[in-house]
Amino acid sequence: MNTLRFRRSAVAVAAAATLPFALAACSDSGNAASGEATSQAAPPAASESSDTMASDEPFGPACAGVPKEGAGSFEGMAKDPVATAASNNPELSTLVTAVKQAGLVDTLNNAENITVFAPTNAAFAKIPKADLDKVLADKEQLTKILTYHVVGEKLAPKQLENGSFETLQKGTITTKGSGKSYTVNDSSKVVCGNVPTANATVYIVDTVLMPK
Repeated sequence: MNTLRFRRSAVAVAAAATLPFALAACSDSGNAASGEATSQAAPPAASESSDTMASDEPFGPACAGVPKEGAGSFEGMAKDPVATAASNNPELSTLVTAVKQAGLVDTLNNAENITVFAPTNAAFAKIPKADLDKVLADKEQLTKILTYHVVGEKLAPKQLENGSFETLQKGTITTKGSGKSYTVNDSSKVVCGNVPTANATVYIVDTVLMPK
């Protein structure tokens, strides 16, 4: 009987002695797990989000010439369909005249999710005046040239790195580049890219593209 009591007492003492160590171990383990969770949950996502936001913005040297406020600003253009948006940008007035001459205003404004490579006034100025006047007077030829500048899907800058796209004119344009530097058909440079409008993404270019 005494022996049994002694054994029970010994077991109780051993359990009492072991319990603090077990609790300490659990506590250390919990702290370690908590530490790991804290170190793993971290801010990289914030920088990734920042990079994504930056890549969604318009880019290029000619973007500095876009009005800061009003209908011709980036914010204003984003609210209007593409032909209307272009008409509010003073650098695209020759293109707008050509679009009106070809009767394509409604076609472009009513299209969904398109990309327009929009030549600047300076791009049209590279064409000898006599040749430009001749094209503007030939509606069929003008329509071919203008629709060659339009792709039937919205293109992100990443897609332009080494791209080949069918145009509304049924021809093909090619794009190359990276970051904030892109060329179209190896000759026309994007001078202000990734400009949003209500129904299109616009890449303003420095040379008029001619279908082959």
